Amino acid sequence: MSLMKHFLGAAATLALGAGAALADPALIYDLGGKFDKSFNEAAYNGAEAYAAETGGSYRDIELQSEAQREQALRRFAEAGFNPVVTTGFSMSSPIASVAADYPETKFVTIDGFVNPQEHPNVLSILFSEHEGSYLVGMMAAMASETGIVGFIGGMDIPLIRKFACGYAQGALAVNPDANVIANMTGTTPAAWNDPVKGSELTKAQISQGADVIYAAAGGTGLGVLQTAADEDILSIGVDSNQNYLHPGQVLTSMLKRVDVAVKEAMEAGENLETGVMVLGLAENGVGYALDDDNAPLVSDEMKTAVDAAREQIIAGEIEVHDYSSDDSCPALSF
Repeated sequence: MSLMKHFLGAAATLALGAGAALADPALIYDLGGKFDKSFNEAAYNGAEAYAAETGGSYRDIELQSEAQREQALRRFAEAGFNPVVTTGFSMSSPIASVAADYPETKFVTIDGFVNPQEHPNVLSILFSEHEGSYLVGMMAAMASETGIVGFIGGMDIPLIRKFACGYAQGALAVNPDANVIANMTGTTPAAWNDPVKGSELTKAQISQGADVIYAAAGGTGLGVLQTAADEDILSIGVDSNQNYLHPGQVLTSMLKRVDVAVKEAMEAGENLETGVMVLGLAENGVGYALDDDNAPLVSDEMKTAVDAAREQIIAGEIEVHDYSSDDSCPALSF
């Protein structure tokens, strides 16, 4: 069952099946570029899947500065594109500023939040990143020979701390004595596209004994994965399946199905159901990647443990603390 149909139920199912929209959709990527091999590229892949499967077309734009956010929204809305899909939490405020001026246009913010009562033409799509990160944290601790695992985030925001906190909880669930080292790349949007800094942080964590490092840093993460491979330790990718970038060196990737969310929003077109959607393990919105590139690294024991934890989280038997719920983490100090 698709992510949106699973979450929204029968009403949304009818809306999604209502036929092709009269207007083309548009997609606005967050800073870091369309081909970051992670978050933005997952959105691009979803748009391409929409075009391939429906024969439809779409327009997109890569932002070069913060100032372009509202400009791009208005440009697409005035040109009649519908829906206008955006990626990244930083689009929340621009959408809130623009949405009321274009009441017939549906706007989508992936990773952002816009009050649905104030802006009924906006869909906010959020993910339970802490749940997927818990699973890859378990895998990291099981694969680690030193008992020290690392996390490198991009911009230091609650969303990325949510990844880190889930990861630490998973690692400690497997090995209560594990040491989790966490670093953020920076405090501005430039932190999403700094692979050199990602490499430097990776080397620093390796010097502290880390032998598995999880990168949740957009384009910066490419520097993490490359350096981990060069230094012959394991890494963990994020958002898209990044196992292929360094076969045999990427333990797994924490999948965040941005691609499916974009594809289904575009398919819904003008009939898109708005409001707030949260996609976690139960909705197959997050998970971990297993393929030929990392299969030799994932033992049967590891897979059995992680799949059991997945079912326990879905059933409510394991509760993974969400950092964004109270700005705290029981398993990690920032």
